[in-house]
Amino acid sequence: MTTDTLKTATTTDTKEMLPGEITKKDVSKAYLRWHFANEIPHSFERYLAPSLLYGMMPVLRKLYKEDDALRAAYKRQLLFFNTQLTWGGGIITGLMSSMEQERAKQEYNNEEITMTDDLMYNTKAGLMGALSGIGDSIDSGTVQYIFIAIAIPWAQNGLALGAIFPFICFALYQVLIGLFFARQGFVMGRSATGLMQSAGVQNAIELLSILGLFMMGILAGNYVTVSSSLEFAISGRPFILQETLDAILPGLLPLATVMGVYWYYVKKGLKVTRALLWLTLILVVLAAVGIL
Repeated sequence: MTTDTLKTATTTDTKEMLPGEITKKDVSKAYLRWHFANEIPHSFERYLAPSLLYGMMPVLRKLYKEDDALRAAYKRQLLFFNTQLTWGGGIITGLMSSMEQERAKQEYNNEEITMTDDLMYNTKAGLMGALSGIGDSIDSGTVQYIFIAIAIPWAQNGLALGAIFPFICFALYQVLIGLFFARQGFVMGRSATGLMQSAGVQNAIELLSILGLFMMGILAGNYVTVSSSLEFAISGRPFILQETLDAILPGLLPLATVMGVYWYYVKKGLKVTRALLWLTLILVVLAAVGIL
């Protein structure tokens, strides 16, 4: 083999080992894989980590060309992980792609490894809980109920769109917002952590949480219907319980029902099926004795 041929072969091997450049398309693909596999490989030991690894696999394969380095990256992303789908999953998927890219370059150039395993996992662990709270408050506690509130009048009029609209809009919203966060997390790298903890973002989150509470109150007031049919005569004059309650506070019984369910959740945990069974039993008994 000639010297030129040897140099060409060496150059080719070096290029083959060079970490690939991660693009926004790669990050989007990683997020979509995480998004649609989110709960499928759910396990007690690792929770949602297999879903994150499944999402990150194309990125890691592009970065690490040696089997040992690739296996180490797989193990790094397979540690215990649990977060909300879009806010947590989106930002962390993009952030991990950025950090893994930096780690791969340091390994390839034989530099000091500053992007250590502990740093990456601690970053992930520090964000996944905080972002879960934010995502649940905004997505599940606010945006979801806005779509439901829009569609309820259509459903009451017998339109199928009333049942379909919230699901389609909320699903589309989650895909788009997750992709946006994944790309932003990748572009901003570790500075995304500081942004999410900034006063402006925290104020916006608090306002959205308050809006979510208003939406829950509006839905309960308009669509929870409980009234009393109890009436009897006192000294020859009719006494109608519902009219008396309306004079004290309109909507008192629906409010009492909602607060009763809320109290049950606080005391017993979010056991929805059990709460529905108890609520049904109580309402049936009260209706049978003529109170409701």
